[in-house]
Amino acid sequence: MVLISAAVTTKNGKTIVSRQFVEMTKARIEGLLAAFPKLMSTGKQHTFVETDSVRYVYQPLEKLYMLLITTKASNILEDLETLRLFARVIPEYCKSMEESEIADNAFNLIFAFDEIVALGYRESVNLAQIRTFVEMDSHEERVFQAVRFTQEREAKNKMREKAKELQRQRMEANKKGGAKSPNFGSGYGNSSSNFTPTANVVGDSANYVPEPVKPSYMPSKPSAGSGAMKLGGKVRDVDSFVDQLKEEGETVASNVKVDTKIAPIIPQAANTELVHLRQEEKLNVRVGRDGGVQHFELHGLVTLHIKDEKWGRIRVQLENEDSRGIQLQTHPNVDKDLFRTHGQIGLKIPTKPFPLNTDVGVLKWRLQSHDETALPISINCWPSENGENGCDVNIEYELEQTDLELNDVQINIPLPMGCSPIVNECDGQYTHEARRNTLLWSLPLVDASSKSGSMEFSAPSSTPSDFFPLRVSFTSKTSYAKIKVIDVLLVEDESPVKHSVDTVFSTENYEVV
Repeated sequence: MVLISAAVTTKNGKTIVSRQFVEMTKARIEGLLAAFPKLMSTGKQHTFVETDSVRYVYQPLEKLYMLLITTKASNILEDLETLRLFARVIPEYCKSMEESEIADNAFNLIFAFDEIVALGYRESVNLAQIRTFVEMDSHEERVFQAVRFTQEREAKNKMREKAKELQRQRMEANKKGGAKSPNFGSGYGNSSSNFTPTANVVGDSANYVPEPVKPSYMPSKPSAGSGAMKLGGKVRDVDSFVDQLKEEGETVASNVKVDTKIAPIIPQAANTELVHLRQEEKLNVRVGRDGGVQHFELHGLVTLHIKDEKWGRIRVQLENEDSRGIQLQTHPNVDKDLFRTHGQIGLKIPTKPFPLNTDVGVLKWRLQSHDETALPISINCWPSENGENGCDVNIEYELEQTDLELNDVQINIPLPMGCSPIVNECDGQYTHEARRNTLLWSLPLVDASSKSGSMEFSAPSSTPSDFFPLRVSFTSKTSYAKIKVIDVLLVEDESPVKHSVDTVFSTENYEVV
């Protein structure tokens, strides 16, 4: 086959993304794409249409078309097979078949199209290979990113040290200035030789009262007292800002001491061993307000960090209790047979050590599902009009995976502008953020002992659609994929190695739309 171009168009013929695979002028390609909607026949169930020079092979995708333009001499069966692969690529990078979503991910789609077709001819690739090629995950890139992260962290540490030094200098200057302030105040009774006489400033001359020994002067050096006056002004500004926040509905603790000094917060380093593994999972979910999972995707990654070269030649023993069909993929330098047969992560060349002082990704996984039982937590929002130009809203949550412990669960409920909700019942805590027009429902812990809860409130001047989309966020120290690091062993004698494991499962985007 010779494929001229691949494009994603709307039903009206508007081209959203187009990729050309052979030498042809822009005007010619635009003319071919513009001619396609005019050739479509209403009521016919064909998947292709021909002209004197080219063949259009297409597949409907909800409101869009996946369109291939080929020569008439190409094999129609191969064209249809290639078309199906193109159509499967689009949901890989787009959450929905909307025009805006396709446009936002245009470059990823073009990169994927280039992996399918080269110089007009189909490449022998499948969907998994396309995904791998587009990601272009490389060890060199991870090393570069780790080095850059280390440099940024060192720069931030230097900035903090510099800030501390400046703060110490300011405190010393304030102390010295405070010791001189009595002389400044009692200067009116001292000899005028202590000062350098200058002309009166406008403010002083306007309020001048004749006194025998009161000279008109300006201090020879700036006094620390003037800095204190400015500092007090800042405190008053902060107080007025806090009062304004309170008037706008923000919750501000009244017993918090306002400190205008520079006090950088330095995060404490995690207590990790010389061999440290981090298991991180990110969840993207979009659920319909009437039920049904529109999008569910979980990404997981295990990274290895070794601080001492004597622990470089190791193997990581994993335990995999997953039964949902999670797709696992090891790093290209990891021995796949060892992982498949023994559940261990080790290098293909056992004598070669893992890189030192850098986070090395050794295993990643991915899960997609449209099953509601795959959700870690389900949210049911039920707004109903109350006949008083407003709505009564009932929201409940339920933990679907009872083996999980979800921490800091936040359910963000949008509100109409200017609406002040009346909460009648609530498990947990809630906060009305008037400036953001949201009602925040907070639950510190959701586990098997507190697997369900509800909130009920009334919202005047609202309609049921005003409370969507809801956004949910949480963190957990329990792996969703049920993949655990259970041991680390030396390659030479399989003796255990002291190690630490950090597991983080969190939401990247969780919406009820």
